[in-house]
Amino acid sequence: MYDFTFCIPTKIHFGKGQISHLTELAGYGKKVLLVYGGGSIKRSGLYDTAMKILQDAGLAVTELAGVEPNPRIETVRRGVELCKTEGIDMVLAIGGGSTIDCSKVVAAGAKYDGDAWDLVIDPSKITAALPIFSVLTLSATGSEMDAFAVISDMTKNEKWGTASPCMIPTMSVLDPEYTYTVSPKQTSAGTADMMSHTFENYFTKEKGSEVQRYMAEGLLRTMIKYGPVALEHPDSYEARANLMWAGTHAINGLISSGSANAWCVHPMEHELSAFYDITHGEGLAILTPVWMEFVMKKDPSTVADFAAYGRNVWNLSGDDAAVAKEAVACTRSFLFDTMHIPANLRAVGINEDKNFGIMAEKAAAGCVGCYVPLTKEDIVEIFKAAF
Repeated sequence: MYDFTFCIPTKIHFGKGQISHLTELAGYGKKVLLVYGGGSIKRSGLYDTAMKILQDAGLAVTELAGVEPNPRIETVRRGVELCKTEGIDMVLAIGGGSTIDCSKVVAAGAKYDGDAWDLVIDPSKITAALPIFSVLTLSATGSEMDAFAVISDMTKNEKWGTASPCMIPTMSVLDPEYTYTVSPKQTSAGTADMMSHTFENYFTKEKGSEVQRYMAEGLLRTMIKYGPVALEHPDSYEARANLMWAGTHAINGLISSGSANAWCVHPMEHELSAFYDITHGEGLAILTPVWMEFVMKKDPSTVADFAAYGRNVWNLSGDDAAVAKEAVACTRSFLFDTMHIPANLRAVGINEDKNFGIMAEKAAAGCVGCYVPLTKEDIVEIFKAAF
């Protein structure tokens, strides 16, 4: 286990009715930028509830609506302009990871003199941000409790992640009831997303980090148990609560600090989303089993790690080679058969491979130092196998 500093400054209010804690925003100023996506928060009544609490607390609200599923830099720029022209004191995101990611870069852009895209491609330029708050409505990305944000510039077919400690939310409300209306598609994609976060942290060449490994296995078992329950019973509080809390811990540093290597599946999927605007969680699900098989073939020493995954998460038994192979099969069956996620790139509308080369070249730059380093040629092979 390598040295690390662990700090999660986000205050979490978890459970039913915790949105009442939005009154705490009054301690950070008078003007809030409310950021959200489509009309779902208005149809559900969440918008009205939040607005009443904010207004009763004496807060003036400016709105940034229409955040995209893969948030665009143009939307971020609109938010930054609102912050500067309206003298905004804080940013409140109500939605899923895309809304929160957009809010983070808006909050940082409000404290930056240049273009917000600078902060996406060069995180070192993020030196300050307005206070960020969130009300989570979709369990997936873990953005409610981490420093990361992913923003797209579709005019350039680019999707990049950025991060800064000052973009960690100050406070987040996690009420599982707000995820009851999440569609089956997004429930499945969200489960795949949080599983991928866990895999990226779990499969590591770092030795001696048993605490992180066992925690990751527990998170994966939780996701595998409750993902199907949430699909079958969308209003199961137990299922939604466990998925919500598991998704948060998959990426807040709990299982990565001291252990994780650089990520590799996410850089590949970011290219798929940048070029084809597919659902992030679905792209991750499609790539993951193919990646597992590829890295075991490229580096046979990893077979033991996948066998441990099979034994400790899927309760498999046998020799390493057989268990590792079956573990991948279990993963594939869970994602595609149980959770009904599209099983290949064609199924999500990618009907050509002409961009695979440039996509692979970009992704390879983000795979330096990962569990099994991948070249451009490796990634092209993975894309083709997922095709």
